[in-house]
Amino acid sequence: QVQLVESGGRLVQPGGSVRLSCAASGTTFSSGTMGWFRQAPGKEREFVASISWNAGLTYYADSVKGRFTVSLDNPLNTAYLQMNSLKPEDTALYLCAAKYSSVVSAAGYPYWGQGTQVTVSS
Repeated sequence: QVQLVESGGRLVQPGGSVRLSCAASGTTFSSGTMGWFRQAPGKEREFVASISWNAGLTYYADSVKGRFTVSLDNPLNTAYLQMNSLKPEDTALYLCAAKYSSVVSAAGYPYWGQGTQVTVSS
């Protein structure tokens, strides 16, 4: 059974940085893709970034390009989301997701974690 567990969310001031982690267990996504999404209160879930396990291809939402970086630690079966220059509008529950496809798109993720909260406020 695939399990995804996020961690690292916290309260941070505008302009600050946070690194989120997503540990995968129950399988090895050697040819799949990990994705990060977020959902703010009262808003729909939105795609943030994704990365393929084998080639390391990445894909970002326009709203986070140049500020967020997605990466992988293959031996640890863990994905990371480094978030810099944070803005109040980045406040959301951040969720990681996984799929066995290597297409780094925003769609088609059957496996989801529970999320970790990031709050950007002074």
